[in-house]
Amino acid sequence: MTERQERGAIGPQEAEPRTYSAATVALLLKMQQGEVNESHIYANIAKGVKDDKNKATLQQIARQEGEHAAMWQAITGQHLQAQGRQVGWYTLIARLFGYTFAIKRMEMGEQKAQGIYAQIEHEVPQAVMVHRQEEEHEAQLIGMLDEERLQYVGSMVLGLNDALVELTGTLAGLTFSLQNTRVIALSGLITGAAATLSMAASEYLSASSDDRDDALKSCVYTGIAYLVTVVILILPYLLFANDLYWAALIVMLLSVVAIIAVFNYYVAVAKGLNFKKRFTQMCTISLGVAFVSYLIGLACKAWLGVDL
Repeated sequence: MTERQERGAIGPQEAEPRTYSAATVALLLKMQQGEVNESHIYANIAKGVKDDKNKATLQQIARQEGEHAAMWQAITGQHLQAQGRQVGWYTLIARLFGYTFAIKRMEMGEQKAQGIYAQIEHEVPQAVMVHRQEEEHEAQLIGMLDEERLQYVGSMVLGLNDALVELTGTLAGLTFSLQNTRVIALSGLITGAAATLSMAASEYLSASSDDRDDALKSCVYTGIAYLVTVVILILPYLLFANDLYWAALIVMLLSVVAIIAVFNYYVAVAKGLNFKKRFTQMCTISLGVAFVSYLIGLACKAWLGVDL
């Protein structure tokens, strides 16, 4: 007896004598289509991965997804082609945000399949069992992936969070003390550029003091995260007219929330963390600092008697 027979897999010779309900076949076709798509997605992602170990793991998952599709095809009796739009979308996400994020995001949809299989367990009990076993194996393979950019999430969080806290507070304070978008943008750019170099240098020195070989990479990831955040936050002050500092401030604060939401969603999916908790925490800190800085700006303006 083969290993596949021991696990209770369903082969073509077993599927032929059976007749399944239309609802069950429809659900299995949906699962089959997903497996076909994912087989092509994993294969496409593997082509762009340079690390041999990760490439081999992705290729192995692609082959396994193809086996899943063949198993469901033995039951449905239908051959399905990959959906080009779905395959192209996740391949693009992998190139833009990294394959770990793309894979984890894709697998989140597969978790919902457990409820679907529960509906057909009375008709296809063996298929349900095999599906669960193979999903566990696939999760182990995904856990073996080691993408470089995720090794530096801590550095990116440091740069992003520090930029959000410092620049949000600085720009809020400058807005109510200077009340001129161009002057605020100039001050913010000077502050942001200096802070970017300072933060990157500090990260390099910190990593070097720990005798880390990746000190330079860590410093680069921190600096890039900081600089990108600075540019996004200052942009509204460059786009709005001089006297529309209120509008620039509102857009800047909305940008802060958007940055926090996007980044934390990325980290939550890629590393399996709690999105709501991290999002709430960062928003509270950044917007809280902005409010305090606004009060400081008003106080300084009144105390120094500056009227611009």
